[in-house]
Amino acid sequence: MAHGLEAIDWAQPWLEPWAPLGQGVAQQVEAGASCAQALNAAAHAPVRFVPQAELPAGVAYEQHIFDTGCVPTRDGLHDFFNGLCWMRFPATKTRLNQLQAAQIAHSGIQPVRGPARDGLTVFDENAAFLQAPDALWDALCAKDWRRVFVAQRDLWQEAYLVLFGHALLEKLVCPRKPITAHVYRAQAATNLIADVDAWMAADLSAEKLASKPFAHLPVLGVPGWWSGNTDSAFYDDPSVFRAPRAVA
Repeated sequence: MAHGLEAIDWAQPWLEPWAPLGQGVAQQVEAGASCAQALNAAAHAPVRFVPQAELPAGVAYEQHIFDTGCVPTRDGLHDFFNGLCWMRFPATKTRLNQLQAAQIAHSGIQPVRGPARDGLTVFDENAAFLQAPDALWDALCAKDWRRVFVAQRDLWQEAYLVLFGHALLEKLVCPRKPITAHVYRAQAATNLIADVDAWMAADLSAEKLASKPFAHLPVLGVPGWWSGNTDSAFYDDPSVFRAPRAVA
């Protein structure tokens, strides 16, 4: 039983960078291993993956990881991609867990997350990292979609976008036009994953994430990521490419 992993198309441009890590793990799951067993066998993460049942009752998931170095893992796409994120971005995931544990220590588990925990969760689940020229980043933040994707389309050749959030990766196994990433601007010295990971881990703070420093990006609008977006009319869909909120 492959738990949905058989639906992954590693040739898709948003998943292709994950294929060197992910394909082998997915093949082990398809052969009968649990997600936790297959992730551990790859031996690329700074944590150990354990069955979800090992999470003690009443203990927060993030706190358990911080205390034990063990990640409770269910069989399925969501936790599979979470495991791959631990492998590909070990420093960033470790830093996020430290920040999450610090928030729990400060405020406990509340019925409603505060701004910092909410920002941490959004980042962990749905972030993408973008290195891009200022003109492209500014247009994206302004939700000036015609400028982002039509007038300045050539600038995407100078940009580097990598997905991070495991819920985002899970959703894109079955791609739909409305799927939107919370984009965090990366300013690492290179676009090597190790450099981006190190830069991101050093840059992240609870205060910064509480301010929601994200731009919104419907990812199938990225040039080269979806055949339909070669027609500029693709972007004339206000339900996806939404206008910025009016300032009162």
